[in-house]
Parts: sequence; C-alpha cells; structure tokens
Amino acid sequence: MPEAMRIGIGYDIHRLVDGRPLLLGGIQIDYDRGLLGHSDGDVVLHAVTDAMLGAAGLPDIGDLFPDTDPAYEGADSRVLLTEAVVKVRQAGFVPNNVDVIVHAEKPKLTEHKKLMAASIAALLGLEESAVCVKAKTNEGLGPLGHAQGIACSAVASVRHV
Repeated sequence: MPEAMRIGIGYDIHRLVDGRPLLLGGIQIDYDRGLLGHSDGDVVLHAVTDAMLGAAGLPDIGDLFPDTDPAYEGADSRVLLTEAVVKVRQAGFVPNNVDVIVHAEKPKLTEHKKLMAASIAALLGLEESAVCVKAKTNEGLGPLGHAQGIACSAVASVRHV
C-alpha cells in the first residue's frame, strides 16, 4: 500500500527576454521582460508541476509535456498543471500543500505573492492557506542576481486516497 503522505521537489529556471509577457504562478506581472520557454515560461507553475508529479512517483514535466513536441509550443502552464493533477489523482493521490520560493532579483514580487498563491491553490483545488509563496533575491550574485532570469523551487505534498 502506498504511503499516506508523499513529498516531491520541483525546480525550474528560464532566461528573461524582451517581447514576452511575464507569467509567474499563473498570473501576469507587469514587467518589461518575460521568460523564454517553449511553453509560456511560467517557472513557478513548472516547478509546482514537477513537485506534484514527483510526489506521486510520476514522470516529470519534460517527459509528459516535452519541449520537442510542437503541441506544447506556447502552452498555458495552467493547463499543463491541471493535466498533471489529473494524473496525480489517477495515481491515487490528491494535493495536500505546496511551498514555493521564487528566485528573482527583479521584478520585486512582494505585492504578487498572495495572488500567485491564490492562483496555485485554485489550480490544485486547495485552500489558499495550503499554498505558501516566498520571493527571494540572489543579492546581486550570479545570473539570477544580475536579473538575467528567474528560477523557482517548489515542494509539494500529496495524500493517498
């Protein structure tokens, strides 16, 4: 019998570029650059998707939605997460909670954290209190610290049903 509770970890990183909208956690953030990716580049939802899949012992986001498949070009990461949660449920689990850290020097995300958490909670069918979004800078160090990209780390737990 599977464990009653399982935990998964997700991570994603994308380069900031001109000419794309900035989508994080399923919401659009007003900024002069966006994230380059085969899909919409939402590193937050990609990390949460991988964490959910990992917790359920399923293949990762790249296996399920490969960037070599034209069908996923420009894909809405909200749809990808929703499809992943269906697979998690089919595996006998339901989302329990998510903890997210967005690593970004710019833009400042303090005013967006609650909106991102609410968006993620809605996509996972969770209460908002079950989703925590934090934002950290890299204190000017490395490519993230020089605002060349944004990364996200996520931990998710699922319960066996």
